[in-house]
Amino acid sequence: MRKTYAVIMAVALVFNGCITRYIEVDRSVPQDQSAATDSGLAADTVMPRVMLLIDEKSLGTIATSEVESLAVKKIRQAKGTVVDQDMVRANVKRNQQLLKSVGDSRGAAAMGQEYGADVIIVGEAVAKPSARRIAESNLRTYEAVVTLRAIRTDTSETIASSSESASVFALEDVSGGSKALKIAGGRSVEALLPDMITEWTSIAKSLSKAGSAIVVSVGGVDQMWKLKKIREKLEQIEGITKVTQRSFASGAVVFEVEASTASEVLAEKIVSNPPEGLKYQSLGVMRAKIELRAVSSGS
Repeated sequence: MRKTYAVIMAVALVFNGCITRYIEVDRSVPQDQSAATDSGLAADTVMPRVMLLIDEKSLGTIATSEVESLAVKKIRQAKGTVVDQDMVRANVKRNQQLLKSVGDSRGAAAMGQEYGADVIIVGEAVAKPSARRIAESNLRTYEAVVTLRAIRTDTSETIASSSESASVFALEDVSGGSKALKIAGGRSVEALLPDMITEWTSIAKSLSKAGSAIVVSVGGVDQMWKLKKIREKLEQIEGITKVTQRSFASGAVVFEVEASTASEVLAEKIVSNPPEGLKYQSLGVMRAKIELRAVSSGS
């Protein structure tokens, strides 16, 4: 029995050693490395502003943020921008109904728009131990599965997805679940980001082609009369030749407008000419995208 235990321990140490080396290699990437060197991205790559909403559970019930941390690190290494995740978590805690929207692309997209994100990455990450320990030791295997989706917030379209798993040997539940999540999460993030970035670059170039197509997203639209007035006022603004409503969900409306002016100039015209009874708060102005919030003119 002692010989069997020794063999099992040796095998487990070999596996854990491999896993440890894998994690150390990942951490050795310089933080200031350029996007092109780090991810092989083209010089004309366009990075989206990203929000993350990943439901992570270790041992099936313990909330963690292993995958979120990995994703934030990789996005920033690629010179991308990430929404303030502390603010996101605080709001999710106050309103648990937000988590239920993750399964609905339109609901997730609406949440992303509320935070000014171009893309929201949603998904699930779960790590669980095996029911049995190995031989008569304290060793057991820990398995993790991480599934992610990148959703374009202005159209609710899924532009990239990935699902990866990992198994590790460990003696202790917390470290075993953490290791499994880090490895599965790393694989899933590595698979997702290149596809997401490539697709978003294509989308951004298409929207800005000829400088005419601009996405105007407006939050705080909680009543139909507001939606009607906002749309009608956009149609009257000088420089806008066409207004198309792309989506309306959870108090956020997205228009695609054809304009003969740059988004910065157009944003100034829209904000300075709000509908009667409303005024606009500017949340962000980017190439081919304007983000606003409508509030009562008396507030």
